Amino acid sequence: MKNHTEVTEFILLGIPQTQGMETVLFLLFLFIYLFTLIGNLLILTAIVYSCDLHTPMYFFLGLLSLFDIFFPSVTCTKMLFYLSGQSRTISYKGCATQLFFYHLLGATEGCLYSVMAYDRFVAICHPLRYRLIMRPGVCVSLVLGAWSLGCAHASILTAFTFRLTYCGPNHVDYYFCDIPAVLPLACDDPSQAQTVGSTAVSFLALLFWFTICVSYICIGIAILRIRSAEGRKKAFSTCSAHLTAIICALGPVIIIYLQPTPNPLLDAIVQILNNIVSPMLNSLIYSLRNKEVKKSLKRVFHKVLLNLPK
Repeated sequence: MKNHTEVTEFILLGIPQTQGMETVLFLLFLFIYLFTLIGNLLILTAIVYSCDLHTPMYFFLGLLSLFDIFFPSVTCTKMLFYLSGQSRTISYKGCATQLFFYHLLGATEGCLYSVMAYDRFVAICHPLRYRLIMRPGVCVSLVLGAWSLGCAHASILTAFTFRLTYCGPNHVDYYFCDIPAVLPLACDDPSQAQTVGSTAVSFLALLFWFTICVSYICIGIAILRIRSAEGRKKAFSTCSAHLTAIICALGPVIIIYLQPTPNPLLDAIVQILNNIVSPMLNSLIYSLRNKEVKKSLKRVFHKVLLNLPK
């Protein structure tokens, strides 16, 4: 970042065309955010305290729940702060930090979806070698690779965005600091940063979808080869929750960054679906559609109730 930048803080104007609805939005987003935190914490608790869930699949699911706690916190906490009537200002460094962690967690979570698709591919297409292929060292390496790719992605986008000079105005016509909202405020030509941002996002999106599509094409072929209807149903049920979560999480990203003509209100609605609603839906999807998680949660609650003082 350049030290001679004149702007020291930005003012977040919030969700476009929602003036006068601050109280309603505050209550709505507070409910969703708290529900998201509680739901994902319950899934984490079930995975940590149940030995039956100490497998690669639930290791990745636990990490996904962790991401679904941190990812909405990057944008939702500040939004709740100013919707409650507090200051809408965010410091220059705070804006850069928000943008960095938003893309770090978003890109890493996308990589994690790809890793989970590969895990399901191995489980269904190579069930006898599953434990050997998805051994602990491999799982940790895949997660570290996802973190590294996400960190590199976020660092490049943040560096190209904030190497520009911002000398005013400082009103961000959005509810958090993201590249499409911040770049128009630059006093320099933002075309290079826009090109780099579009290229980086497009590359990651293609990488995610290629990995996921190839994995699920192979999974689909393997399921069709299963002779019994019960076997096909069981194999498909292990993937349905993951597929639903992928559509909810990655679909909005494609709409936002690859649309030809940006629409501020549409972008805000889609971003809210991606940033706040999808993490909440993930906890519902994996808890309601997964018998093992529900059984583990019942056991955890049963232990807690037994240990309560009478």
